[in-house]
Amino acid sequence: MQNEKQAIIQLTGRIDSGNAAQVETELSAKLPEDQSVCVILNAGELEYISSAGLRMILRIKKSHPVLKITDVNSDVYEILEMTGFTEMMTVEKAYRQVSVEGCEVIGEGFNGKVYRIDGDNVVKTYKNADALAEIQHEREVARLALVLGVPTAISYDVVKVGESYGSVFELLNAKSFAKILANEPERFDWCVDEYVKMLKKIHSISVPEGKLPPVKQKFIEKVQRVKALLPEGLGEKLERMAVEIPESNRMIHGDFHTKNIVLAGNEVLVIDMDTLAVGHPIFDLVAMYNAYVGYSEYEPEIVHQFQGYSADTARKFWHESLAAYLNTRNEQEICAVEEKVRCLSYAGLIDWKTRHPDPDSQTEEQTCALWKSRLIELLSRVDSLNFETGLQETSNADEMDIEASVDNLQKVINFVNARLEAVDCSPKAQMQLELAVEEIFVNIANYAYAPGKGNATVRVEVFKNPVTVIITFLDRGMPYDPLKKEDPDVTLSANDRKIGGLGVFMTKQLMDDVSYEYKDGQNVLTLKKTL
Repeated sequence: MQNEKQAIIQLTGRIDSGNAAQVETELSAKLPEDQSVCVILNAGELEYISSAGLRMILRIKKSHPVLKITDVNSDVYEILEMTGFTEMMTVEKAYRQVSVEGCEVIGEGFNGKVYRIDGDNVVKTYKNADALAEIQHEREVARLALVLGVPTAISYDVVKVGESYGSVFELLNAKSFAKILANEPERFDWCVDEYVKMLKKIHSISVPEGKLPPVKQKFIEKVQRVKALLPEGLGEKLERMAVEIPESNRMIHGDFHTKNIVLAGNEVLVIDMDTLAVGHPIFDLVAMYNAYVGYSEYEPEIVHQFQGYSADTARKFWHESLAAYLNTRNEQEICAVEEKVRCLSYAGLIDWKTRHPDPDSQTEEQTCALWKSRLIELLSRVDSLNFETGLQETSNADEMDIEASVDNLQKVINFVNARLEAVDCSPKAQMQLELAVEEIFVNIANYAYAPGKGNATVRVEVFKNPVTVIITFLDRGMPYDPLKKEDPDVTLSANDRKIGGLGVFMTKQLMDDVSYEYKDGQNVLTLKKTL
């Protein structure tokens, strides 16, 4: 099948050395004369392909450079991936079809909805019909968030849902906080506590540079589009305040509301991770205010349609969550921060409505007028959008101070791995570094402060040309140089070999350099590896 932009050719059965020449002849007759036309080889009915078939595809690729292979089953995809074809051309897997008709909606975000498809699994559908890039992005940032300590679910499969795609997650008996608030009002205070605990956890995380996009510039652009709609001087004031918001590498969820927080068994998880970014916490509070108050300020029933509970419950939840987040019951302090949040909230809402007008809305004009009047009123008395959250944040994103306990080993490994991912560390090198980190940290945990307890500092530094990772461990335990210990004789039999010493020996073998010094009352052990 051909049109002006593409030619679709079906591949069927098996393509091997016995029939590859014949198949190539048949396919060549179907190739378009115009070599700039995109050729799509639909492999929906292809069961097997050998090296002879792969060579045939390469010849087609040379004659028609714009080549794509679609609807590839998992076995054939594995062959194409193993042989590097997925790097040379676009290769799309076949996706099983999933229906969400009649399924319960357990979560909803800006870009899609989450449906329960059975007792164990949910699927997130995307509004964008061509969502594969979004799905890949969300899987990557969700994995990063998990490594950095955010409890979330990782998609294990990609499926077709109607004309779009979906990500499948295992969420056993999960229900959203929105559902809990709607059906179990007696758990309101519990929801507030767990919701804020999760928000603080996210905001306390320092993200390695370049792993998540900064969000501040997007808000500045919204303000710049809106300022012309405001009285003289007020638009400029709002822009100045937005620019003056401090830069931050703190993690920001971007769409943190009760449909995106779920209780799965006894574990609270945050979902819908595609909006993850870095920035000042005010940007998350803005999205929260909009979800609970802003969007529905003129029409309160909107919040019920979206969250499933009343506007009164939404406004109370917002107020109590903000108070808990700020750790204060002083209404004056709460109001002062809320006014800063509302400045950016109304600017964002006005910008959104201006760029996405609804011709069928009977209240759009009144809604925008309300937001504008609120914003003008606030700008007459708000002079800064910055505020202190009181959250603990590591001053150095590449340094962790933690109790030297074996129970904290996984946190240390997660911390180190997150920094290694930032430099695209190979799986082999990452495994070697992880083994070395485990050996050194466990040694500190078991012996540095025995029989008491104490902290250890783990510092990860990355240098370029060539890319080199240096991991330093510092503790204030009793002075001890593990490198002085004699290396075990690995040529001896099991009966003749002494027990112990293999861990440090292995660390020295895996690293390019291992050094120790006792300085300023601290044991300082350094690992160095060039990637």
